[in-house]
Amino acid sequence: MTSLGDTFWLAVVSVFWGATNPLLKRGSVGIEKIKKDSAILQFFAELQFMVFNIKYLVPFIINQCGSVVYYLTLASADISLAVPITNSLTFLFTTLTGSLLGEKVGNRDTVLGMVLVLFGVFLCVLDKT
Repeated sequence: MTSLGDTFWLAVVSVFWGATNPLLKRGSVGIEKIKKDSAILQFFAELQFMVFNIKYLVPFIINQCGSVVYYLTLASADISLAVPITNSLTFLFTTLTGSLLGEKVGNRDTVLGMVLVLFGVFLCVLDKT
């Protein structure tokens, strides 16, 4: 059985993952311009681009902290609740963060979908607690 504490930490994971997705997208702009002669040189050039690009590295570290919290929370959380909460709320927070950053996120159908996702997660949590 998943506790409210587990639900809280799964929501935190969703915030970490969702909020960093648009930032990772922005931080990786320019990586497609890297062209090297061999696959190995290409790999290392792209790795260097990501490691030394602070706009990519900081969101990546925050994203990975979310993964650590997710892993730790799975020790006590019900997997049938953990996956829907994190996946659906990650989508919600990705959309909200993208919107705050000026990305086009859709229309009223998108907003309606987000409300339905929140309602569905609420029902899942209500049923399992």
